[in-house]
Amino acid sequence: MTWQLYDTWVVITGALCAMACALPGAQLVLRRRSMMGDAISHAVLPGVAIAFLITATSDPLVMLAGAVVIGILTTFLVDLVQRAGRTEIGASMGIVFTTLFALGLVLIRAFADDVVIDPHVVIYGSIELSYLDQTELLGWSVPRGAVVNGGALVINGILFLLFYKELKLTAFDESLAAAMGFRPRLVQGVLMAMTAATAVAAFETVGSILVVAMIIVPGATAWMLTDRYGTMLVLTLMLAIGSALLGHVAALVVPGWFGFEGMSTSGAMAVMSGVLFVLAWVCSPRHGLVAKAMVRRALSLRIAREDILGLLYRYEERRSEDSSALSVGDIREAITLPRRVVASALRGVRAAGHVVVESDRLQLTDAGRSAASSLVRTHRLWERFLWERLGLRPDHIHGTADRLEHFTSASMIEELSEHDEGEDPHGRPIPPAED
Repeated sequence: MTWQLYDTWVVITGALCAMACALPGAQLVLRRRSMMGDAISHAVLPGVAIAFLITATSDPLVMLAGAVVIGILTTFLVDLVQRAGRTEIGASMGIVFTTLFALGLVLIRAFADDVVIDPHVVIYGSIELSYLDQTELLGWSVPRGAVVNGGALVINGILFLLFYKELKLTAFDESLAAAMGFRPRLVQGVLMAMTAATAVAAFETVGSILVVAMIIVPGATAWMLTDRYGTMLVLTLMLAIGSALLGHVAALVVPGWFGFEGMSTSGAMAVMSGVLFVLAWVCSPRHGLVAKAMVRRALSLRIAREDILGLLYRYEERRSEDSSALSVGDIREAITLPRRVVASALRGVRAAGHVVVESDRLQLTDAGRSAASSLVRTHRLWERFLWERLGLRPDHIHGTADRLEHFTSASMIEELSEHDEGEDPHGRPIPPAED
């Protein structure tokens, strides 16, 4: 791979485009209306074509005005179709954006001699050629695409700073925002106008199809990594930059692995944004697949350990002095969790000093008996509550109480203790509370 000035400017242009798209995209993700970015990015095409046909000029401000008008109209049409057509939001967006996008392509094809818009560029973008179109900026010659997308990023950044609290509040609770005197529909209209304008700025860089990835994926990836709004915005911008850089490097390197001459940089950027999302999906410290699997395993182990203690406690209640204790095999058969989980739980209760094993027989220690007594007390208090207050039959409450006993907080135990009559519905004693 040979890196040149051209490659630097391609990455800069792509990064500016991705960051400009990612800011409104993060808001759309939070509002659970991600596909509205898809709808707007496709629907603004007829706005661009109609603006040119009416004014006979390709002035960027004219194109931008047409796109903004159609972008706001798209939002209105989606809401109208959803209410009048009795369709869900996804279907409404699909109906509107496919119709408007097809209309835009028809207009471009029908008036190809007049509309100076290349459908291929509109759909796929031409970031590889952006370096050839230079313009003056503060005495420097820079790619026009970098100026256009940089301008979109600056405007979006200013709007986000000016309407920070409005955007944040309406994204999480529109009803509260309205009650506090904000205007959620107006804020949403500004957001949709921002998205439409950004999509137009990105047309020549990544195209109307791939711009969807730039709008949605960085924000969705950031949401996997954090639950804080400000941090999410910062991560969104960083992920957008990473997608642009990694995408261009992949476009230069990957084709050689398979004997190809080259690949689309904008397409590679979209692919790398997807790769970053997959990495976050798998490795996120809180919401990732690995973290969730570890939490589920820890929960299974805790439940298994508590079930072992409860089983041994109940067995001690029933057995006579001369009967033998439960064996490891008995425990494995009695607990329905996977054998590997039960084996780990057995090691855990032994390591905690709650159980001792003598000749393959398990005995509770004093510490284990205390922990088991607390657990059984919670179980029987739940049985008492389900029978006494909810009117459930005694033979129908054990399974429910067995699930609830593992997720009962100290405050809940204190409230359940008000129903402590000394015995559960089956006549078994409720262990006393620990001092």
